[in-house]
Amino acid sequence: MASVPAPLARVIQELVKLPGIGEKTATRLGFHLTRTNRQDVEALAAALMALRQEIRMCSVCCALAATDPCDICTDARRSDEVLCVVEESADLAAVERSGFRGRYHVLQGSLAPLDGVGPDDLRVTELLQRVGKDAVREVIIATNPTTEGEATALYVAKLLKPLGVRVTRIAHGLPMGGDVEYADTATLGKAIEGRREM
Repeated sequence: MASVPAPLARVIQELVKLPGIGEKTATRLGFHLTRTNRQDVEALAAALMALRQEIRMCSVCCALAATDPCDICTDARRSDEVLCVVEESADLAAVERSGFRGRYHVLQGSLAPLDGVGPDDLRVTELLQRVGKDAVREVIIATNPTTEGEATALYVAKLLKPLGVRVTRIAHGLPMGGDVEYADTATLGKAIEGRREM
């Protein structure tokens, strides 16, 4: 990047490392930061440093949190009987927006043998320990509808069944407001598979 000053080039190189940020977007963000007032840039830098220093993994649910145990695990208004298993903390945040009022367990990934991610790399042992000692009656597996997510769901379900809990999988299919005519065959197939009585 000989056409931009070295400090700006370093910022662009770092921004490109973020998911979903290509060189054009990184360059645009870098130039934007040069025009932003100093206090805002310092606030961004301080927030990034605090993120790395203050975020930890909850010792109960394995989610990213500012406290240990996290706010969800310490919320007495939540049901201890239903546990929702997700791949990442971002998935927890999405399920939480749906109004779910049970507990969570974050696996910290999904099985991906080609990428070197096996069962020992996930927080499955912690999940089995929780289900074995807590008042959990149902485990909802909410992994992504990808090859890796499906493999993870099957693996986790196989381990949970002998513990005597109900194991369910989130439904997959058409989004609200979607048109059947425009749905891809895999999504439509899952929607038909997951049909329910009316």
